[in-house]
Amino acid sequence: MTSPTPAHDPSIAALRSSHNRLRAVTESLSPEQLRQRGYPSEWSIAQVLSHLGSGAEISTLVLEAGLAGQDPPPSEAYPPIWDRWNGRTPDEQARDAVETDGRLVEKIEANAGSTATFAIWSGPADIAGLAAGRLGEHAVHAWDIAVAVDPAATILPDAVALIVDRLGRLVGFTAKPASWTGLVRVTTTDPTRDFALRLGQKSSLERWPGGEPAARLELPAEALIRLVYGRLDADHTPPVEARGIELDDLRAVFQGF
Repeated sequence: MTSPTPAHDPSIAALRSSHNRLRAVTESLSPEQLRQRGYPSEWSIAQVLSHLGSGAEISTLVLEAGLAGQDPPPSEAYPPIWDRWNGRTPDEQARDAVETDGRLVEKIEANAGSTATFAIWSGPADIAGLAAGRLGEHAVHAWDIAVAVDPAATILPDAVALIVDRLGRLVGFTAKPASWTGLVRVTTTDPTRDFALRLGQKSSLERWPGGEPAARLELPAEALIRLVYGRLDADHTPPVEARGIELDDLRAVFQGF
């Protein structure tokens, strides 16, 4: 089996698909819908788009710095970017977010063969790692918008197959201290994965090493991603099998970000 060429890296291709979805969904929205609530209770759809737009602007700076062999901008450079986006009207946020995000994806695709190193939140990454890092945020926030107009919407399958294998990097940062402590064996479908979720004061998600768990959780990989991202509420939960632990115990650990 041959490896994908840089221009056809799965993470870059999935990021392109996620952008195309974002554009298609956004272009179908009326001005009134842009001002309605997105999935995050504190944000309108336009504000979710603003978040994606400011993130694309910051990611572009990280991309350009890496290509030039320079350090990325310091965190102090971010607040002015957020302020500019927050100051736009909802219609401007929607338009500019799609355009800015599209330019970022085009730049990543144009530099798919780069051997540069990029400083992303999880550490140094190559161009595929930069795309994968952006994909997790992008695909989930694109779902935040899509599900506001289609309650049956799910995260795109090509993104799910990649994001699910990077969840362990998030769990340690985002999980709240758990009242239920112990080892949960998490088995997913589409794609099939077998994880060990250890809950406690500090939680972790790793490959299942074997042994006897205190609890079991079986669910689609797409639902596991939304659980870790704090988006598996009762109204958006597919069939799930939980034994020895309640979904509400897990929801309390993963409250979203």
